[in-house]
Amino acid sequence: MQSSHECNYVLVKTPLNVETVAASYIQELDPEAEVEVSPRGFKGLILVKPSKDKYELAREIERSVPEAEKVITAEACSKADPEEIAKVAAELAPKHIASHESFAVRTVRRGRHSFRSIDVNVVVGDYVRRATGAFVNLSEPDKVVQVEIIGDLALIAIIPGKKIWKKMRKGKYPLYKLFRRLSIVQMPYLGPLDACKTMGVRIGREVQNFEVGELVIAPIGLVDALQLKTFLDGVFEGIESRYEIQKRSYGRSVWRVPVNVQDLYQLVRSRMNEAIIVFEPEGEPASRMKRELLELLRKGRRVNLLFGSREGIPEGVYRFADLVLDIAPGITLSTEYAAAAALSVLGMLLHDDLAKELAQDEDE
Repeated sequence: MQSSHECNYVLVKTPLNVETVAASYIQELDPEAEVEVSPRGFKGLILVKPSKDKYELAREIERSVPEAEKVITAEACSKADPEEIAKVAAELAPKHIASHESFAVRTVRRGRHSFRSIDVNVVVGDYVRRATGAFVNLSEPDKVVQVEIIGDLALIAIIPGKKIWKKMRKGKYPLYKLFRRLSIVQMPYLGPLDACKTMGVRIGREVQNFEVGELVIAPIGLVDALQLKTFLDGVFEGIESRYEIQKRSYGRSVWRVPVNVQDLYQLVRSRMNEAIIVFEPEGEPASRMKRELLELLRKGRRVNLLFGSREGIPEGVYRFADLVLDIAPGITLSTEYAAAAALSVLGMLLHDDLAKELAQDEDE
């Protein structure tokens, strides 16, 4: 017997202002379908009532419409009320979620309501848990109960957890933990004041982007005070602008990179008991030095990465470095991108080993 809550809808999510184009392609796939662009006035959505099998149409949309970022086949519908949604989800869930599986509830709410998305998640999760005997796993669920609320209408779908794109999932190592152990030692860019400021902003944004443990601006000897001040003003501006964006968009606490100033030679003397890596074209290709990099990291100390500016790191410093690395043989990287490029290369080289070590620690 068919449930009164079953519905024949496919919900398609697109980037804003692309929904009309995507809808025209969907209409070609199913000319008899009812295709509603921006249902209830919500942009970036297409609500499709197919004339043929909804699962088949959903697969066709995924195969042939790249404008469709998400294609959700609704298993049931209800009015937009947490208790009503929960009852419908509990009726539906045993057909899709086994007692030995895990699940999570994800709700996207559009419109004005007396409840929040998290309220729906809590109520639906409790009903589904009791109906199936399954357990909740918010990070790596086997199944996801997807609730899409569009004004007064709620669509309910149950999809495999592996279909949900996530920034962080099992098997990935959060590289900010690696970068937090690194100190970027950057020779300042000195010269015309406008160039000093621009370079400072770019370097500041890049080091904050990676949330490194520390940025040390390391001039050599006597330098022009105004040029150095202008460069530092740019550095602080770049750090602050990126930090504010990170605070708004990250679902975790963000590290604001501290900035220090020390003469390069004095820094090398004071940190001779720490790992020092120089990045210059005379060095060994970084791709060949993964084992040595891992050994330095496993010592548990701070690792200092040294970068030149208009002039490179003096060769006399090379003797005090644990490694001298070249990250792009045959290419001279510009000052503002050198540190970012090096951090990206280090992350790529070390990620899999760090992820493996993290998995072993979690198993223990």
